[in-house]
Amino acid sequence: MIGLGRMGAYMVRRLIEDGHECVAYDQSASAVQAAAAVGAIGASSPADLIAQLAAPRAVWIMVPAAAVDAVIAQLRPLLERGDVLVDGGNSHYSDDIRRADALREAGIHYLDVGTSGGVLGLEQGYCLMVGGERAVFDRLEPVFATLSPGGRIPEVGGRKRTATDTAPMGYAHCGPSGAGHFVKMVHNGIEYGVMAAYAEGLSVLQNADAGLRERPADAETAPLEHPRLFQYRLDIAAITEVWRHGSIISSRLLDLTARALASDPALSSFSGRVSDSGEGRWTVQAAIEMGVPAHVLSAALYARFASRGQGEFADKVLAAMRLAFGGHGERKG
Repeated sequence: MIGLGRMGAYMVRRLIEDGHECVAYDQSASAVQAAAAVGAIGASSPADLIAQLAAPRAVWIMVPAAAVDAVIAQLRPLLERGDVLVDGGNSHYSDDIRRADALREAGIHYLDVGTSGGVLGLEQGYCLMVGGERAVFDRLEPVFATLSPGGRIPEVGGRKRTATDTAPMGYAHCGPSGAGHFVKMVHNGIEYGVMAAYAEGLSVLQNADAGLRERPADAETAPLEHPRLFQYRLDIAAITEVWRHGSIISSRLLDLTARALASDPALSSFSGRVSDSGEGRWTVQAAIEMGVPAHVLSAALYARFASRGQGEFADKVLAAMRLAFGGHGERKG
């Protein structure tokens, strides 16, 4: 394992606990020491890691997408025919196709593995979406089986299974090079949409007391037509908790939201600035290229841009136009 961040370190622990031997490397010496403390073999460099692995080797890279090519460039001269490189991060699927083609010329195999589970994966397992050669997937299947949730979640009834169907175990061969990260890309795009739906819905509930608030009575403020209908001061933490029990919209994301609200009902420790690491953009771009409508996913992505102030100039333009055509000055506060 190269990359011992939040997920890489936990994946090493999960593998070791199931009897796998792991050689671990990270630029942080303390991260390597922590991995060694739970049973991994620490490596001082990528070369040291390769030297400690018996051929044919399997090297799993768990680093940010922008760093993958640099890591592969370090490893490429050290690898031999038959070795396998696995990128378990969030690379763009087009990069996987390029890397697989380049490595194939040297007889080195490449798998792209979309990995979902976050910091909960240590205990609950990781959902793994794998792209690349089927034979190489089969070769590393014991690793995927250990990292995945296994049969912890009941299988959907009525689904036809084949002898090689591993999806109910939490890992699946999705197709040729790039397929794993393509599936994970769309998975993350959906994640953006689901998160935005929870956020917007909870915001509506949070503001359900609008009829109890004083509102300016002037030409710049739309009146609340029926204040009597919006006089609820709701316990948002309690609502997210009750939804977790039997609701059709229960989910792991709701579990995490309820946990955050339980400890900080006003979410006062958050500024509301939401980053996007790329997969949501790539999903929308792919939808545009294919001509597939993706209204919700696009809106969720734009909401993240707005949270970072990227719509501030547009808002100023709107204010300038209102002032110019109607003399409407901006309300303060």
